[in-house]
Amino acid sequence: MKAVICRSPGELVLEDRPAPGAPPAGWALVAVSHVGICGTDYHIFEGKHPFLAYPRIMGHEVSGTIVETGEGVDLAIGEPVVINPYLSCGKCIACRHGKPNCCVSIEVLGVHRDGAMCERILVPAQNLYPANGLSLADAAAVEFLAIGAHAVRRARADPGARALVIGAGPIGLGTAIFARIAGLEVTLLDMSSERLAFAATELDFKTLDGSRGAVPDLVRQATSGEGFDVVFDATGNTQSVQSAFAHVAHGGTLVLVSVVKDDIVFSDPEFHKREMTLIGSRNALRADFDHVADSIGNGAVPLAKLVTHRTTLDGTPRDLARWTREKSGLIKAVIEIG
Repeated sequence: MKAVICRSPGELVLEDRPAPGAPPAGWALVAVSHVGICGTDYHIFEGKHPFLAYPRIMGHEVSGTIVETGEGVDLAIGEPVVINPYLSCGKCIACRHGKPNCCVSIEVLGVHRDGAMCERILVPAQNLYPANGLSLADAAAVEFLAIGAHAVRRARADPGARALVIGAGPIGLGTAIFARIAGLEVTLLDMSSERLAFAATELDFKTLDGSRGAVPDLVRQATSGEGFDVVFDATGNTQSVQSAFAHVAHGGTLVLVSVVKDDIVFSDPEFHKREMTLIGSRNALRADFDHVADSIGNGAVPLAKLVTHRTTLDGTPRDLARWTREKSGLIKAVIEIG
């Protein structure tokens, strides 16, 4: 089968690889249809991912069709599916408490093991969800949107609450969309005027341009000095995360959607006097995948506006490398494989 391999940082090639064999019990063989390109994939290509061994087949935002099933798998051949790329052990404390998204020994397709930038892939049947009437092109977007949907669900904010989403990249936009679906009053903050213009004109969000003034002043002006009831940070930037504490209203919540490798430092007196809630949000659960699929299906997600770039498996080595540098106009790119 054809597969795109990241041999080392900056080296992306199309190769012939042996196709997977027959699926073992509890697993299924999937013919890959579409793969979304994630910020993680760009970081792997650039050599910025701290927990990756090369060479690696990337790709974890995936849709496909069941080709073959192992013993005990109740999925029909030919069934279109969304792949949940977070492979959990099923036994650790997180899994036992219904949180396989933060399994102690989690493996993510395309990161800890080879992913789906290829023609076929073996996946545990428990990680395959019916596409529920979505096209396979649309189904490939479910995973990246589920990250934001999970963060919003974790926040447990009441409808009408004022929400600030920091970071207008794909994850931040997804978070903002699902915060709006949850009934929150959403504002997006970013340092990129281009991204904010897209969020305002194409998605109808209120915005704060951090490049045009001191962000604390902008937040005070937008909230009559009170701060936001819930703040989601989706930047992956240490300074942004640390600054986000000051944007939260008394009694409010800060949700860390993105992850940074550095230690986070904040003022404990400020944290306590506001009685803030601090929440980490990692990956997503089946309920989030289902919510996203339903929301795409009923037209609540403007997916056609979010997917701005497309390529083929053969074109991926060239285009992914180019899009690492050329970000203008790029929101989400999708590889059409099947």
